[in-house]
Amino acid sequence: MSPSRSGHSPLAILICASAILAISLGVRHSFGLFLQPVTEAGGWSRESFGLAIALQNLVWGLSQPFAGMLADRIGAGRMIIAGTALYVVGLLVMALPQGETAFILGTGLLVGLGLSGTTYPLVLGAVTRATSPEKRSLALGLAMGGAAFGQFVMLPGALGGIGLLGWSGALMAMAVLTLAMAPLAVPLMETAHAPSQGAEMSAGQAIRLALGHRGFQLLALGFFVCGFQVVFIATHVPAFLSDKGLTAGIGSTVLALIGLLNIPGTYYAGLWGAKWRKPMLLSWLYVIRAVVIAAFAFLPVSEASAYAFGAAMGLVWLSTVPLTNGTVAALFGVRNMSMLGGVVFLAHQLGAFLGGWLGGVLYDRLGSYDGAWIVAIGLSLLAALLNLPIREETAEPARAAA
Repeated sequence: MSPSRSGHSPLAILICASAILAISLGVRHSFGLFLQPVTEAGGWSRESFGLAIALQNLVWGLSQPFAGMLADRIGAGRMIIAGTALYVVGLLVMALPQGETAFILGTGLLVGLGLSGTTYPLVLGAVTRATSPEKRSLALGLAMGGAAFGQFVMLPGALGGIGLLGWSGALMAMAVLTLAMAPLAVPLMETAHAPSQGAEMSAGQAIRLALGHRGFQLLALGFFVCGFQVVFIATHVPAFLSDKGLTAGIGSTVLALIGLLNIPGTYYAGLWGAKWRKPMLLSWLYVIRAVVIAAFAFLPVSEASAYAFGAAMGLVWLSTVPLTNGTVAALFGVRNMSMLGGVVFLAHQLGAFLGGWLGGVLYDRLGSYDGAWIVAIGLSLLAALLNLPIREETAEPARAAA
C-alpha cells in the first residue's frame, strides 16, 4: 500500500470494509419486508412504495460515479462518513413519514445517495488500493463475503424487529445500526493523493479512456444484465412462488438461502479470479445463471425446487462483483478505481431499475412471469458472450501513467 493513501494495515481495511458492506447492503436488502406494513399504515398503494425503491436504485446508480470520483481524490473514509449521515437521515424519514412524497424522497433520494457513499465502488476501491495485485481478487471476494453475510443476517433481524418494535421502530433501530459505519470508516480514511509527478491520468482522462475502451464497454453491458437479474429475482420471486401455491415463508427462505450461499460464492470467485482470467469466469457465471433460471422457471415448481434455486443462485449472486471490479483495476489501475467502478455500477443500476419495473409490466400484460424469465435467460447468455473477448491488458495511457 502507498503510504500517501493510508497508514492502516490491509487486514484492518479489509475487516472494516466487509463490516461496512454488511451493514449498508444488509439494511437495504430488508426493505421489501416493510412494503406491506408501511403501505397499510399509510393507506398508500404498493405502487408508491415501488416507486420509492425504483428511485432509490436510480439515484444510487446516477450518483455513484461522482461519489467514486470524490473518494479517489479525498479518500474513501470521508465519503463513507458523509454517505452514512445521508443514509441515517433517510431511514429516519422512512420511519416517520409525513406523507407519500416525504417517504419517497427519504427512501429514494436520501437513502439512494447514502448507498452511493457506503457500497461497492467506494469500499472496494479502498480495498483495491490497499492490496497487492496478486492478492487483490481474493481480498475483493472476502469483502463481498461480508456483504453477503449482512444480507443473510438482516432479513430475520428486520423481520424480528418489525414484530417486536413495529415497522417504524424497526427502521429507527436500523438507523442506529447504520451509524456504526462511521467509526468503521476510520481505517479507510485515506489521505489526499499526492500531487502528480509525471504522466498520471486525471479523472477526465481516465473516464474518457474507459468509455472509449471496448473491454470496459463490454464489461459494463454484462454488469447491466447482472443488475436486471438480481433485482428481478429479489423483487418478484416471492410473488412467483405464491402464484405457484407456495407460502410467503418459502419465498423469504429462498431469499435468505441466496444470501447465505452468496458467502462461499463470492469467496471462491475472488480466489479463482487470482488464478484464471476474470472475464472468462464471468462468462461461465452468466451461463450457469441461465441454466439455473431456466430449470427453476420452466420445470415443475415445488418447495424443494425453490430451495434448490435459492442455493444455486446464491453461489453466483454477487460473484460477479469482485470479478468485475478486479477487471476494471487490471485495465486501468487503482488510481481512479472508485470512479470507474461507479461508472460500471451505474450500468448495473440501470439494469436493476429495468428488472424491477419490467418484471411487473410483463406480468400485467401476459398474466404470468414467463416472458420476464425468458428475457432474464436471454440476457444471461448475451452477457456470457459479451465477456468472452475482454482481455485483462492494461490500457495504454494507464500503463504509461503507472
